[in-house]
Amino acid sequence: MSDSLDRSTKIHLLKEPVVKKLCEVLEKSSNRGWRKLGEIVGNDKRIKVSSNDMEMCSLKVLELEGSPSRMLLRLMGERGCTTGHLVEYLQILGNSEALQCLKPSALQILIQPQSVALISGHNLRLSCHAVGKSPVQYQWFKTKEEVPNSFSPDLVISPVHLKDAGFYICRVNCGDTFEFSQWAQVDVLNVTMSCGQSYHSLEGRLKLVIQPQPQRLNVGETLQLECGAVGRPIPRYQWHRNGVPVPNATKRKLMIPHSMQDQHGRYRCEISSSTERMWTNEVDVVIDDVYGIGGGSSELFLNSIPEQLYATDKVALLIGNLSYQNHPQLKAPMVDVYDLTNLLRQLNFQVVSLLDLTESEMRNAVDEFLLLLHKGVYGLLYYAGHGYENYGNSFMVPVDAPNPYRSANCLCVQSILKLMQEKETGLNVFLLDMCRKRNIHDDSAPNIVLRVTANIVFGYATCQDAEAFELSSSGFTNGVFVKFLKKRLLDDEKITVVLDRVAEDMGQFDATKGKQALEIRSSLSERRALTDPIQPGDSADLAHYRSLQWAKTHELPESMCLNFDCGAQIKLGFAAEFSNVLVIYTHIIKKPEDMSLCQAHVTDFSQDLDVDPKEMNRETPEETGIYLLSSNLPQHCLYTRVSSLQKLREELVFTVCLQGTFTAMDDESVHWTKSINIGKPLIARLDLNRAMRRNSCMQTCGMPHSPSHSPCHSPGPEHHLHLHYGSHQAQDYSRLSPSQHHYLDVYERVQGAMGGCGDSFYDLNKSRYEPVYDSAAGLSSSPGRLSIPIETTDDINELQTVFINSLQLQQP
Repeated sequence: MSDSLDRSTKIHLLKEPVVKKLCEVLEKSSNRGWRKLGEIVGNDKRIKVSSNDMEMCSLKVLELEGSPSRMLLRLMGERGCTTGHLVEYLQILGNSEALQCLKPSALQILIQPQSVALISGHNLRLSCHAVGKSPVQYQWFKTKEEVPNSFSPDLVISPVHLKDAGFYICRVNCGDTFEFSQWAQVDVLNVTMSCGQSYHSLEGRLKLVIQPQPQRLNVGETLQLECGAVGRPIPRYQWHRNGVPVPNATKRKLMIPHSMQDQHGRYRCEISSSTERMWTNEVDVVIDDVYGIGGGSSELFLNSIPEQLYATDKVALLIGNLSYQNHPQLKAPMVDVYDLTNLLRQLNFQVVSLLDLTESEMRNAVDEFLLLLHKGVYGLLYYAGHGYENYGNSFMVPVDAPNPYRSANCLCVQSILKLMQEKETGLNVFLLDMCRKRNIHDDSAPNIVLRVTANIVFGYATCQDAEAFELSSSGFTNGVFVKFLKKRLLDDEKITVVLDRVAEDMGQFDATKGKQALEIRSSLSERRALTDPIQPGDSADLAHYRSLQWAKTHELPESMCLNFDCGAQIKLGFAAEFSNVLVIYTHIIKKPEDMSLCQAHVTDFSQDLDVDPKEMNRETPEETGIYLLSSNLPQHCLYTRVSSLQKLREELVFTVCLQGTFTAMDDESVHWTKSINIGKPLIARLDLNRAMRRNSCMQTCGMPHSPSHSPCHSPGPEHHLHLHYGSHQAQDYSRLSPSQHHYLDVYERVQGAMGGCGDSFYDLNKSRYEPVYDSAAGLSSSPGRLSIPIETTDDINELQTVFINSLQLQQP
């Protein structure tokens, strides 16, 4: 381990113990504390700290556990301050104790044990890894007692039992120096599972495993409610009664001795971690007065309870297209999909989050999404990217769409709705974060016959014939829609009420007033909410099987320790940023004493994958493009981001290369390699790269039904349109079965040759996303079309018109 300090490290990457100690030192110093440090930084033109910033820091003393020093360091970090800059400032400040906080110690704990909640019978693993100038030794403790035979960096208890719950800590020795790790709490839940049932906390996320049960008891008896979740970090609990937090009710088990009748009501528990929040089911607690005092109030209460609505399951498909091949690039979809993924998982949705899909990949992803739907399921589709709307039909544009594009190159949202209706879903929610401008090159009007159901909700990021906006920012920020949606999505309200409130919030946003307004279309008649609990229906076994299929596509490869012949030991770890984006990191756990330099990197990836060699094996996640997951990754590793996993055709095989230099060999570099096969990770198992199947999704997407020419959108003076001629492109039906031909006769039309719409996501402050079109002189006339017979009646058309009109248009 080097004694030198990496002065290029950004201070926001400093370890929490270092920041905590530094803040303590700065806040106890009067003449050489955080105020004087702020003055010194304010005089440096490289990192500007204003008097308003200092005032904001000083106000932190008014907050519970507020820290002016921490606020100042955060502001400095956001403005590019490195450890080198901070050392200079502290030297000018003359605070030697603060400088000492930044110096590397002879012993450093790199990986701290993390608190965890898990089920009895599962395997417990706590990890503590440290480096020092000489070999380190480990000893684990449970409270004050040594854990027998626990001398390794990993404490493993297999299987774990209820008696193993408690607090654990690890002591690390290096010569005469020792350090204690942070405490880790282990909560063990006793859960009885039915045959074949299992719980896996994917990516360390919370999973609700114990729901509270309704209670009916007499006055004076003890009220007991219990819930529980597993996951890492360990969950926090807060019980609520009739929507109001119960004071001091912050344990898994709520116990109220000597209950009184006025404590009856509807109880539920909020379960949260540092990054997630979820709710248990809401249950009724009835307290009877056996002595007849105030009799009848319990029955009155029961009669006033609205019927609880349930989902048989919850499934969400989130697609964010940003890296377009022939159209303007976008930024916000990546952040939007990431944030919504985390929020929907807190609502117990099974979420598939995908970035940058081609047409065939999008269609196949929709097919897999439809396979997860069945009777009573809540299905949610979120899309962010380029799009357009013709004749009330919305089209999502894949990243490989030509310029111009037409409906045959895109996915029709209403076609997907039709297929969802055939599954008899309980709720269909579409959140479309895209432009809705008219496609002047596409006159197709798909004849999609929808059923009349009272469970459809459309939330459009913008009004008809209008654009959706990204915010101008040098970093990664949400689009306007999700900026406000994410603040409301967890509200326990009818979904249309939630969207109404989002619309109101957006209406107060000065940057988009008069430019973008949320539009809601709904046929929802019941009070269905995204927070509704899950209660498996008649097809519980089928639903469980489908859930297992989904879980298999979201399982991360197991982390592994690699031992090399030279005596070095490498930890190879994995994390998922999205369902099709894998993060691989390497960490040196052990190196020979005579090895002066040791580094492990990954290489030799399949050409199918999107891996930039210049951004592989970087020392910080941000350098390799990992901006959203960086705070959840272990430090002091080399990171590589592997995206577009859906393109992987074979198992993922790569090489881990260990490079070391030895002092006895005049620091000559030596290499060792190991080939690693992790199979098909995450979404790669679904083979979305396969050729488009002529399935129901393809058969109802984007097919015109009449040769009529559509009116062109008249561009404003700021648009300079260059249109090009279309070309005929007949569909190949030779491989279809007779049943597929019949389906085509009813729902599909041969696509005429018209161009696509070069629509745009406009940057509010910069014209980065102006419309882009291929240059060609003139505008083509409507060419002739091929057609096939269709079966339709005036009654069907009338039914379609009535149903579309029944979707209530709600404008903010």
